[in-house]
Amino acid sequence: MKILLTGATGYIGKRLIPLLLNDGHQVVCCVRDKNRFSTSQFNSENVSVVEVDFLNVKTLKNIPEDIEVAYYLIHSMSASEDDFERLEAITATNFKNYIELLAIKQVIYLSGIVNEEELSQHLSSRKNVEAILTSGSFNLTTLRAGIIVGSGSGSFEIIRDLVEKLPFMITPKWLHTKSQPIAIRNVLQFLIGVLGYEYTFNKSFDIGSKEILTYKQMLLQFAEVRKLKRTIICLPIMTPKLSSYWLYFVTSTSYKLASHLVDSMKIEVICTKNDLAERLNIKLLTYKEAVELAFHKIDEQNVESSWTDAQSSKKLLKGVSKLIEVPSYGCFKDSRIAKVKDEATTIYKIWSIGGETGWYYGNILWSIRGFMDKLVGGAGLKRGRKNMTDIHVGDSLDFWRVLDANKKTKRLLLYAEMKLPGEAWLEFKIINNELHQTATFRPLGVMGRLYWYSVLPFHAFIFNGMIKKLTN
Repeated sequence: MKILLTGATGYIGKRLIPLLLNDGHQVVCCVRDKNRFSTSQFNSENVSVVEVDFLNVKTLKNIPEDIEVAYYLIHSMSASEDDFERLEAITATNFKNYIELLAIKQVIYLSGIVNEEELSQHLSSRKNVEAILTSGSFNLTTLRAGIIVGSGSGSFEIIRDLVEKLPFMITPKWLHTKSQPIAIRNVLQFLIGVLGYEYTFNKSFDIGSKEILTYKQMLLQFAEVRKLKRTIICLPIMTPKLSSYWLYFVTSTSYKLASHLVDSMKIEVICTKNDLAERLNIKLLTYKEAVELAFHKIDEQNVESSWTDAQSSKKLLKGVSKLIEVPSYGCFKDSRIAKVKDEATTIYKIWSIGGETGWYYGNILWSIRGFMDKLVGGAGLKRGRKNMTDIHVGDSLDFWRVLDANKKTKRLLLYAEMKLPGEAWLEFKIINNELHQTATFRPLGVMGRLYWYSVLPFHAFIFNGMIKKLTN
């Protein structure tokens, strides 16, 4: 079948692509910016990319007319826009109106479990999107999931940060809220299993494991898997805002995502029973099994996607193509060149930079800069990277975003997503057995210039040490 995949750059979408390809389907990936998504990692002729922004009706004409099934995986939980509910409604409406013009057999929508009258803003928005899609003339299959547990998922990384960093936790009372988590492997099995399955047409199904756990129980079971002893005390004094700041500073999440999560975690998320798992012959994993499987993927350095893949700064909305050519006019630069002793080793080091590997020199200063970025609402260094040695265009790398990662041209280009009075690029390129390392800063007004001169002494120290480490 020819399948349209929206949300292809997201956590679920990236993992669904290879599964669909393995089953012999043609996959058409919808992305807002082609330059932020590379199909080379899938090594298949059956995957293609179309540039579509569902907030811009004119771009919908790029969707092929012979699509048979469409996956709707567009969510804005980590979006910085305060009016994400309105934007999600517009996006769903534009999708529905255009898809109705095609001879499409089925639309598959991954939503959230909505079984309480009072819903969070996030779950209310998903319910509204489901209502919009249900009004379409096509066959709609809706899968509703709660907490998704898997390597790289937002909930997994938040729980991991809390458990591994805090032996003693004073937590808000919403940790007593009940939920029915589900392993990412099971989510993908459901998404594949309902494809073309007429029994699921025009129906919705809650999907989750067989366990009902509180968030406190999830933290403690996570600790058991990691063989850590943790003490958790829940107090009713932490307001939603204070809880959001607590998650933001302790974990790698953004403040907006933390705020949406806290809002959602006050609502019980329990599945309405159905027989879909039995019909599709899916063995539902327990929470502990899901955590163990996630760490197995991490240990193998085989994390296919991360919640940070789709999250990016507003600056990137202008398009990677407008940022990939590093500017020179009106910019400050720190350029250094060093002879490379062993090219293969240097490329390996460059492709492994950041995350747990660090920045090779002055890591304490990098950590301080990351903490300062967190204080002003930036990404900080805690996002890390999803793979220790492999990197692709569009990946997040600490407080940078990868714009170009090409081993053939021996170039890695990063764009800063930290809070800055301007824009910044960091480029590594090997030319004639020499490493050209260039930091470029385009200042915004007087504050931008003052910022550059204030960090100049640190740049001289850090960048000089870094190029020496990369080339030796």
